[in-house]
Amino acid sequence: MMRLMYTAFVFGITGVLSGLYYRELTKASDVADRSASQLPLVHTHLLVLGFVFLLIMLALERLFAISAAAPRAFTWFYWMWTTGVAVTGGMMLVKGTLVVLGKDASSAAFAGIAGLGHISLSVAVILLFVALRAALKAAETSGSAAPALAGR
Repeated sequence: MMRLMYTAFVFGITGVLSGLYYRELTKASDVADRSASQLPLVHTHLLVLGFVFLLIMLALERLFAISAAAPRAFTWFYWMWTTGVAVTGGMMLVKGTLVVLGKDASSAAFAGIAGLGHISLSVAVILLFVALRAALKAAETSGSAAPALAGR
């Protein structure tokens, strides 16, 4: 559970810093249309997918002990999700920066790497549901809606 909390914290900080980076870079570059690049989306992607979503996962982990019910699936979910958010956000940051600086950001390599980030996120969602299903079945078998709350 602590790993989820620390990862959410790191994504929260990087999300806030990416918003600051976006504001300062566009201001320094005298960009008229600040939303013309992917930079403003980095801020929201990191905050929602990295920070908020992982805090929700922390609550679900606390309630249903997902990592205990399906340790392999949950570990794979965690790493695929974290990697997917980082790669996707990183590529958005790179492409957005290039657009703001007036450089060519239409490389097929950028699209391919961003695609790998999105594939990682998609696989992570499937793994999450595999792990969540196992945790819910375990809770159902034990007769408790939430194993973590059974002793209270």
